[in-house]
Amino acid sequence: MTVLLTLRQLSVALQQKPILSDVNLALESGDILGLVGPSGCGKTTLLNTIAGFVEQQKGSISIAPDRVIEAENMIAPEQRNIGMIFQDYALFPHLTVQKNIAFGLQNVDKHEQETRISTLLSLLKLTEFSERYPHQLSGGQQQRVAIARALAPQPKLLLLDEPFSNIDARLRNELMLELRSLLKQLNITAIFVTHNKDEVFSFADQIAVMHQGHVLQSGTPFDVFHQPCNWQVADFLQIGSWLPVIEVQEECITAIGNITLQNHNCENLTDKNNTAIEDDNAQQYLLLKSQHIAIAANGKANAKVEYVRITEHGFHYLLSSLTDDKSLSFEQLSFYSHLNFSQGEEISIQISTHDYQLFSK
Repeated sequence: MTVLLTLRQLSVALQQKPILSDVNLALESGDILGLVGPSGCGKTTLLNTIAGFVEQQKGSISIAPDRVIEAENMIAPEQRNIGMIFQDYALFPHLTVQKNIAFGLQNVDKHEQETRISTLLSLLKLTEFSERYPHQLSGGQQQRVAIARALAPQPKLLLLDEPFSNIDARLRNELMLELRSLLKQLNITAIFVTHNKDEVFSFADQIAVMHQGHVLQSGTPFDVFHQPCNWQVADFLQIGSWLPVIEVQEECITAIGNITLQNHNCENLTDKNNTAIEDDNAQQYLLLKSQHIAIAANGKANAKVEYVRITEHGFHYLLSSLTDDKSLSFEQLSFYSHLNFSQGEEISIQISTHDYQLFSK
């Protein structure tokens, strides 16, 4: 595969406040990258910097085959061959669907314009709406127009800022599948920003988790989900619940039973800077996924049901501990089961054997 976009040590400051610091990323041609992270972590700023709407102070943006953008060698947004879809779609209200799509094609001959517009109208199921104005369209139709307008100039890279945030849940899933299929069909490389972890797992080939202007971890959604590099990544992606532990030699004591660390994967014992823990007295936590929690049929009650919700996967419970040891207590342990428990009921649970992942907050 050919690497289309490379970011090297990219740094951005706005009003002398650092927003992005030493960002390094690479994206192969045809891949879709999802940028995720908490509000204010720099996702949209990174998107706008790649697009050229924000200038970097340090580092470089390389767009294959030979375009390198640096602080001393800025290139205007319209010369980067990058398409962008804004969160509010930014359609021109006084232009029809067809004319909105044609807006970026002024330098293309008329026959080619007509061909591209016709093709995109067909691909995005907009042919019958070509003469309508944006206010006459539904939210999903407006999004399709925004996509068509961004794709019409045939950009090398498509940037999307929270493209599904204004769409209701049922339509959102349908549009995600349609847009992913379209991007793959046209071999369009894309980066999209989202707060929704489910979107990135459904839509992206690659994921980059950001925190305070840094990229904490990047890779395939599968790899990042199963091997988070630090607790911020695991916590933002809601990979599991946090169970306080006290480590004694090769055994960890928890409020719902002890686990033996020998012969298990504990390589993820890291602090917030993704470096090995040297303080043996640091408070540690087990990242515990719901599938690794089991009912102990004849065990002593060690957890209380605080919340019950019915889902397509059975019952979803949030559990609190019954221990008197505050250093081991927990309040919101997430657990799914086909068994029906009542709110306030005390139950006995245990940790199934698996590759344990420990972190320090």
